Amino acid sequence: MSGGAYVRRSWCYLELQFRGEVTQTRMLRWAPDRLLVGYTRTMLAALWLHPAPKRIGIIGLGGGAQAKFCYRHLPQARIEVVEADASVLVLRREFRIPDDDARLQVEHGDGAAWLRGRRGQFDLLLVDAYDVEGIPDALGSQAFYDDCQQALTADGVMASNLYDTDVRQHCRRLRRSFDSRVIRLEEPKESNEVVIAWNGRPQPVSANAALSRLPWRARGQLGAGFLRLQQAWARRQPG
Repeated sequence: MSGGAYVRRSWCYLELQFRGEVTQTRMLRWAPDRLLVGYTRTMLAALWLHPAPKRIGIIGLGGGAQAKFCYRHLPQARIEVVEADASVLVLRREFRIPDDDARLQVEHGDGAAWLRGRRGQFDLLLVDAYDVEGIPDALGSQAFYDDCQQALTADGVMASNLYDTDVRQHCRRLRRSFDSRVIRLEEPKESNEVVIAWNGRPQPVSANAALSRLPWRARGQLGAGFLRLQQAWARRQPG
């Protein structure tokens, strides 16, 4: 990201914003690891296809909503995050993102270059990198999506937040990279769409069964997204 991030405060929320009042993250002060913005919950519906990832990659830290959620609710996972905007990293403590440790590592760098060195490493890859100008060209090219596919394990899954962009063009490229293993989910009442893509041939259990494997505090947040993804999956499957 780039664009001069700053914090907007209210009595109950902190928001990470860019110029033009573009909100990237909203945090509830007394529940800092709760997913308040709808598209973040939809992105993590990708867990339905890979419910117990051991290694998670995140391109775009922002206010850390997804990193914090994964850190709290997926204790088996190691989480690696890259953020391009130094002004975002400066706000890390404001948004109560844990310090680096054996399970979490956050670094400053270019997401496209960072990903090229991680072939076959991630069970779950989350791409949520944009600023007031939209998604950087380097994070929407055919080469980048090829790198996303190659950075996943044989049964890995990725989710990308498409904000203020040509969604059809991104989907065309993702379908080329993932051999059409792509599902697009519109985000109600938001200027975002989420695209989920995967390797291999997943055999997911029912959404309710998958949710039952998660901590109870996570279930309510991801339930609607799991069901939406399950319905979209059923529509695309033959028979």
